[in-house]
Amino acid sequence: MPDVFADLVGQDEAVVELRRAAAAAAAVLRAGAAALVTAGPTGGDESAADEAGTAVDPSAGMTHAWIFTGPPGSGRSVAARAFAAALQCVHGTGCGECPGCHTTMGATNADVRMVVPEGLSIGVGEMRALVLRAASTPSGGRWQVVVIEDADRLTEAAGNALLKAIEEPPPRTVFLLCAPSTHPDDISVTIRSRCRVVPLRQPPAAAVAEVLVRRDGIAPDVAQWAASAAQGHVGRARRLARDPEARKRREAVLAVPRRLTGVGAAFDAASALIEAAEAEAEASVTEADTTERAALETALGAGGTGRGAAGALRGAAGQLKELEKRQKSRATRAQRDALDRALVDLAGFYRDALTMALRAPVAPVHTDTAALAGAGAQKWDADGALRRLEAVLACRAAIEANVKPRIAVEAMMLALWKG
Repeated sequence: MPDVFADLVGQDEAVVELRRAAAAAAAVLRAGAAALVTAGPTGGDESAADEAGTAVDPSAGMTHAWIFTGPPGSGRSVAARAFAAALQCVHGTGCGECPGCHTTMGATNADVRMVVPEGLSIGVGEMRALVLRAASTPSGGRWQVVVIEDADRLTEAAGNALLKAIEEPPPRTVFLLCAPSTHPDDISVTIRSRCRVVPLRQPPAAAVAEVLVRRDGIAPDVAQWAASAAQGHVGRARRLARDPEARKRREAVLAVPRRLTGVGAAFDAASALIEAAEAEAEASVTEADTTERAALETALGAGGTGRGAAGALRGAAGQLKELEKRQKSRATRAQRDALDRALVDLAGFYRDALTMALRAPVAPVHTDTAALAGAGAQKWDADGALRRLEAVLACRAAIEANVKPRIAVEAMMLALWKG
C-alpha cells in the first residue's frame, strides 16, 4: 500500500521536508515517554530527561504551526492531510498502513480536525470553538492536529483568535494552514511570522497524468489531455477525464471567443457564462442542502406527534434560518468557484494565442482549440492577445475583491470584444 504522501503530485522537496519533520515529531514523543519512565510517578532526574531529548534533531524542522502555500491545484490540502497522517502514524513515517494513517486519511481520526469553509469566510465563533477543542489532550496519545483549508478566508476576528492559539500553543497541538500565498491579503503578517512555510508548485502535466492513470485507471491519452487542459490542477484534471458534463461546460467556455461579434453578443456571452456557473453551483449543493435541512428538522422533532413536538419545531425557526444563511453562503461560494474554473479555461485559450503569436516553443494548454487560438493569434497579434489575457485575469481579481460577478464578467466580455 502506498504511503500517505503518494498523492502529493510533483512536490518532492516538500515531501522530504515533511518526512523529516514527522520523524522529528515522533522523536519528540519518544523522548517524552522516556523522560516519564525515568521520572517515575513521583518525579525524577532532569538530566535523564535531557539525555532522552538528545535523540531529537533540532534541525529536523518540527514546529507547532505550518502554512502550505501554492497555486490552485498544487495540493495544499493534500499535503496538510498527509502531514497530519504522518504525525499520527505509529511509525512516524506516514506508512499508510497503520490505524493512525488510515483514520486520518479517511477523516475519522478523533485528534485531527479538518476546517473546510463552505461559505465565503471562516467566522470568529467557529474559530474560537475550534481553538478550545484543540487545547484538549490527544485521545490517541500523539498529536492534536488542526487543518484549516483556505485559511485566506479567515475574518480578521477569526485570525486574531487563531493567532492567540499559535502564540501560546498547547504542548501537543499542531496547526496546519493552507493559503494561496503568504501575502498579507491571504494571511496576516503576525500569523505568518509564527509559522513555517512549505511552498508548493504547480505540478507538471506529466506527473498529473501519471497519477490519473495509476490511481484512477484513466486511459493514458485521456489522462494526458486532461492534465494539460487542467493546467496542472489535479482535481480539475480528474473531473475533465471522468465527467462528460465537465467537458461540455469547458467546450462552452472555449466557444466564447467565436461568439464575440458585437456588443449584444458580448452581453449574451456574459449571461450564458454566469447562468452556467449558477447551474453548476446549484447542482453541486442541492443534495447537501436537502440532506442538511432534513437532518435538522428531524433533530428538532419534525414528523413527531403531540403538542411537545409541534412546539419544538415552531421554536426552531431561528436554527432553520441560520441553516439557510449558511447554505446561501455556500451556494455563493460554489458559484464563484465554478465561474473561476471557467475563467481559468478562458485564460488558457488566450495564453495559447499569445504564445503562438510570439512563436514561443511551448505546448498549448488546450490542444483541441489550438487551431482557433492560432487564428486568433494571426488576427490579434501578440499585443491583442496579451490585452485579452489581462482582461480575463482582471475579471478574476475583481470577483475576488467582491465585485458582483455579472458586472465583472460583462466588463470582461466587452474588453475581449474590443481587444
